[in-house]
Amino acid sequence: MLPYTPVHHLLTRALNIPIVLTSGKVSDEPIAYQDDEALDRLRGIADAFLTHNRPIHIRTDDSVVRIFRGMLMPLRRSRGYTPQPIIVPWEFAQPVLACGAELKNTICVAKGRYAFLSHHIGDPENFAAFRSFTEAIAHFQRLFDIQPETVAYDLHPEYLSTKWALDQEEVELCGVQHHHAHVASCLADNAEAGPVIGVAFDALGYGTNGALWGGEFLVANLTDLERVGHLATVAMPDGMAAIKEPWRMAAVYLEETFGHHPPALQVMQRHATRWQSVLKMGRAGVLAPLTSSAGRLFDVVAALLGVRDSITYEGQAAIELEQLADPAETDTFSVSFQSTAHGFEIRAADLVRAVVENLLRQVQPSAIAGRFHNSVAEAILHGCPTIREHTGLSTVALSGGVFQNMLLLERTIDRLEAQGFRVLRHRQVPPNDGGISLGQAVIASRKARGCGAIM
Repeated sequence: MLPYTPVHHLLTRALNIPIVLTSGKVSDEPIAYQDDEALDRLRGIADAFLTHNRPIHIRTDDSVVRIFRGMLMPLRRSRGYTPQPIIVPWEFAQPVLACGAELKNTICVAKGRYAFLSHHIGDPENFAAFRSFTEAIAHFQRLFDIQPETVAYDLHPEYLSTKWALDQEEVELCGVQHHHAHVASCLADNAEAGPVIGVAFDALGYGTNGALWGGEFLVANLTDLERVGHLATVAMPDGMAAIKEPWRMAAVYLEETFGHHPPALQVMQRHATRWQSVLKMGRAGVLAPLTSSAGRLFDVVAALLGVRDSITYEGQAAIELEQLADPAETDTFSVSFQSTAHGFEIRAADLVRAVVENLLRQVQPSAIAGRFHNSVAEAILHGCPTIREHTGLSTVALSGGVFQNMLLLERTIDRLEAQGFRVLRHRQVPPNDGGISLGQAVIASRKARGCGAIM
């Protein structure tokens, strides 16, 4: 990092060495921002502590952005951006509190035409992080003098943010489907109300049918959604373990693609001792929920190409796959669509087959990764015109953590615009779950006085 505060300049002048900055916290916990707390929690990590006689008022992570077509796109909207409001062209029907999702959590309070998103809170999976979540709610309600009449929450019954919301009394409760909130967040980010074709690609979110969605084509506005297409579902063996170890998803996809006798690949050799037990778990459906996740598909390709078999942070395999991909690659893989009772299903196993066939022909991994990105964009392109034919809609909103991928975003927008679509993308709030609370707030406001507690 370059110094951007006086104390940084003093440090760099005194030390005369580069500085790499990271948050003062243990992994999966919130930043330790009070001196006593930092001395206690970080004593086994930090060699020294630099304190100040001015106490920090509230913890706030640094913001993270990427540049897309010469403009900033936030990946983490925190210091420097919050609590600047998102201004929408309509009035919130009543004061709203939206509790966000589980990963990359933010909360949002809204009234009038203003939505105030919190700083990045993180993942409220333990007591310290959950306390940070509740402190943020109290702080923002006090700071903006907002007493919510409606509280919005994600439909996933195991999210701590959802459980907290359902414990609130004397407020109207409004459950909001995860991917609907993604699309609504993109709409509010662009000061629009829809309806649009919503493409919501992410790691996973709780669907209205109880399954784990993540590769979704929706027709949506700020009130309603209709699921009209999605990636074909596959099992996630051992749930969370499949997220932390992408090779598990590769095992399931290979069997889905080639049956019981897939080609011999290096990923199979690397995990030979556990390969069959993971497949048995997937076949039996025991601790193996079905998912249509696009994020998991990126994990599969990363494992097949030897990029990443296990991760140390969320999204690592997909991030490194994007870094590997050759941006000059123009070839694509073919993928088939199947009609369903409610729309269409994309057979993602076709992409896995093509990746394997390219590996067996000893195509460079960077070229295969590039072709895979092109093919996902091509699949989106095929899905959206199908929806346009039935609905007449020609505006597409792209949301979800997968669209943090600049290569995929560029390929997708280029293809859609060439076919006459108008494309909305995120500009003020993150496409990942850090923007979910904004979507929840605008949906809950539109549904107020008739939403009730939905589970």
